[in-house]
Amino acid sequence: MAQALGEDLVQACELQDDSSSLGSDSELSGPGPYRRADRYGFIGGSAAEPGPGHPSADLIRQREMKWVEMTSHWEKTMSRRYKKVKMQCRKGIPSALRARCWPLLCGAHVCQKNSPGTYQELAEAPGDPQWMETIGRDLHRQFPLHEMFVSPQGHGQQGLLQVLKAYTLYRPEQGYCQAQGPVAAVLLMHLPPEEAFWCLVQICELYLPGYYGPHMEAVQLDAEVFMALLRRLLPRVHKHLQQVGVGPLLYLPEWFLCLFARSLPFPTVLRVWDAFLSEVLQGQCGGWEPRQDTVLRVQAADDLRLREWREVKPERWIPEPGVKVLFRVGLTLVRLALGTTEQRLACPGLLETLGALRAIPPSQLQEDVFMSQVHSVALSEQELQREIKAQLARLPESTSGPPPRPKARLAGAQAIFEAQQLAVARGGTRPEVPRIVVQPPEEPRPPRRKPQTRGKTFHGLLTRSRGPPIEGPPRSHRSSTSFLDTRF
Repeated sequence: MAQALGEDLVQACELQDDSSSLGSDSELSGPGPYRRADRYGFIGGSAAEPGPGHPSADLIRQREMKWVEMTSHWEKTMSRRYKKVKMQCRKGIPSALRARCWPLLCGAHVCQKNSPGTYQELAEAPGDPQWMETIGRDLHRQFPLHEMFVSPQGHGQQGLLQVLKAYTLYRPEQGYCQAQGPVAAVLLMHLPPEEAFWCLVQICELYLPGYYGPHMEAVQLDAEVFMALLRRLLPRVHKHLQQVGVGPLLYLPEWFLCLFARSLPFPTVLRVWDAFLSEVLQGQCGGWEPRQDTVLRVQAADDLRLREWREVKPERWIPEPGVKVLFRVGLTLVRLALGTTEQRLACPGLLETLGALRAIPPSQLQEDVFMSQVHSVALSEQELQREIKAQLARLPESTSGPPPRPKARLAGAQAIFEAQQLAVARGGTRPEVPRIVVQPPEEPRPPRRKPQTRGKTFHGLLTRSRGPPIEGPPRSHRSSTSFLDTRF
């Protein structure tokens, strides 16, 4: 199955002249050796100057000042004002500050701090000849019209080679996946190689675990979930795709594996990444199915506040419900390509339908308009989690092998921040998935029993507590019994 996914990805690249990123402005304009580069570095691109729909310079300056303030006190911001970070990411991180914000959002700065010298050792070490040959064949395909990646001997392609080689040495059991090339190239456009490497590690291990491994089990599961969501939200489009024989594995891996870097205009790609790196699924971020009785306590955040969690069942694993931003973007693209009756009638076959999915007019993919549609998709975390559970239950019936079991994802800046803070509190050197520790309930104490005074006299109590009784002359009473001998 993984080989089939890889072949589909190669075919998608060949349809784009084996070297292009479908939506970048430079490729829409065509090559031109004497054209100047746009503001994103693409030679001959049409984004050299901001258009009328872009925010004004004063508004950009205000957003930059907000981001400078938030990043200057990052731990305080993430622990107390994360909603503001999320809203600012939805508006778009200023281009001048993405190099500062992306490592903070994904936690790469903590990994780099906790592992000094690791990247240098990996970059200087000789790589596996098998992976080095495969990576070398793919270098020229990554944004060939960007000024960083024009020359094979330039710092862009050489840095990309070092980052991808370092990851194969860092995770030899996973090796290299072709879709990691565009992701690493976008990171290198904004970050130095070492920071780009740690961002790539965080994306592959925390955001999208199981995507770039040898089996790609998470991609197969998310493809089934995507079709189920399409059946519910866009039933006519889903019926058309079934009629013409277009399955999700023919177009979805290129979208999800490359994080839409090869499918959208580059300004829109950056906006998608801003939301992707910051969005967090509210509630349970992967783990075990909750129960209703015992209370757990987890130490997290910089002020070491105690948070309450439900008890977990160690026998039933519930995977985290995917990255919501990717599903929303995919649903929006399918609706823009095949949402109307006229669009579906113009695509009577498989090739026409795939062409429509890859040839959405750029005017409909402008960053502000497109992202507003993405965030308005009616898809909640609970619905996504419910669909994941349903697809996991159906997979053993439709597949001969074992069902895919993706690892727990920390999808978002807040979850990764809390995991790293927890690792620091425990004295660890590497960020880890927070473990929920069960606090056993206290044993009930036996109720206090009243002293048994029935049949006893105050004379005996006084004698035991105060010594011998006080002797004195007898007092006359109506009864022959002394007052101290009176029984209650």
